[in-house]
Amino acid sequence: MTSFDRREEAFEAKFAHDAERAFKARARALRMLGLWAAEKRGETGAAAEDYARALIEADIVTPDAAFNKLVHDLAGHGIDSRQIRKKRDALFAIVQSASA
Repeated sequence: MTSFDRREEAFEAKFAHDAERAFKARARALRMLGLWAAEKRGETGAAAEDYARALIEADIVTPDAAFNKLVHDLAGHGIDSRQIRKKRDALFAIVQSASA
């Protein structure tokens, strides 16, 4: 194995590691956002955890699906897309600073 091959493997390993960290950070932020939304919907305990998990799963399928689900689910609770976006961005910033 040449030094070029070792260097290439190191870059690939770093890329995979960084991608995994980003995925986990996004999932943590979405979980917190889901728990916040569940609270606004009047859900607690296992129901809130299930809602947060469903939000993460929706995001895995399609990144915009989680946001759209929140907008739809919180519309009847007086929370608009601007408020959701603001909360989402704040939680993502918290998670990013904690994982840095």
